[in-house]
Amino acid sequence: MATSQDLGGQRIVVIGAGSATGRRLAQTASAAGAELVLAGPDLAKLETTAAALPGKAETVHLDITDESSIAALAERVGRFDHLVSLAAVPANGPLATLEPEDVQRAMAAKVTGPLFLAKHLSGQANEGGSFTFFSGVAAWRPAPERTVMATTNGALAFLVQALAVEIAPLRVNAVSPGIVDSGAWDKLGVNKEGFLREVAGKNPARRVGTADDLVDAVLFAMGNPYVTGTVLHVDGGGRLA
Repeated sequence: MATSQDLGGQRIVVIGAGSATGRRLAQTASAAGAELVLAGPDLAKLETTAAALPGKAETVHLDITDESSIAALAERVGRFDHLVSLAAVPANGPLATLEPEDVQRAMAAKVTGPLFLAKHLSGQANEGGSFTFFSGVAAWRPAPERTVMATTNGALAFLVQALAVEIAPLRVNAVSPGIVDSGAWDKLGVNKEGFLREVAGKNPARRVGTADDLVDAVLFAMGNPYVTGTVLHVDGGGRLA
C-alpha cells in the first residue's frame, strides 16, 4: 500500500482511472477511506477499476478534449475535495508526419483540458482542496519525435503555476513522472527488461519508477497544505542524467 494516510470523508475525482497508475491511485485512496469519482473516455475500463475497489465509487464518461464534456462532469460531481488528472493523448512522431488534429488533442489533454477543469470545477472544491495534474520528464529531457510531448508537458508545468495564483487558495500542483514500469513498456516484449535496466543504470537513483512512487507523490501533493504551484519530479533524477 502506498499510504497510511487517512482519507475518510474525502471525495476525490480521478481522471484517467482506467490507466495502470490511475487504478493504483484509486485503489490506494479507496482503501484509505476516500469516496471516488472515476472519469475517463472508456467506461468499461473505469467500471473494471471501480469493481475492484473496497469503497464507494462512481464512474463518469469524460472527453478531456471537449469543454462541454468537462462542464457535464462538473454538474455530475458536485462538491469534492481533490481532483487528479492523469490524462494524456500523445502525438509522437517525426515533425513531417504530425497531423494538426493529433497535436490539438495532445494540447487539449495536457493544457486546455486542465484549464477548463479549473474553470468548471474549481468553484466546487471544498476548503483545503487541490488539483493535481500529470506532466512528464520529456519537458525537461526533450528527444527526437517527442516534440509535442515535451511542449505539452512543459506548458502544463507553467499552467500549474498560473492556476495556483488564479484560483488560490485552492492548491494546484503537478507530478512529473520519469520512466515508470506500470505496463506502458510491455509493448517492447523481450526488449523491455533490457530497456529498463539501461534506464536504471543512467538514473541517479539507479532504478526505474513504480506506480506506487507516483501515487505517493500525488498523496503528498493532496495532503500538504503548504505546497502549491509546484512540480514534483518523480523521475529518479532522470531529467539530470
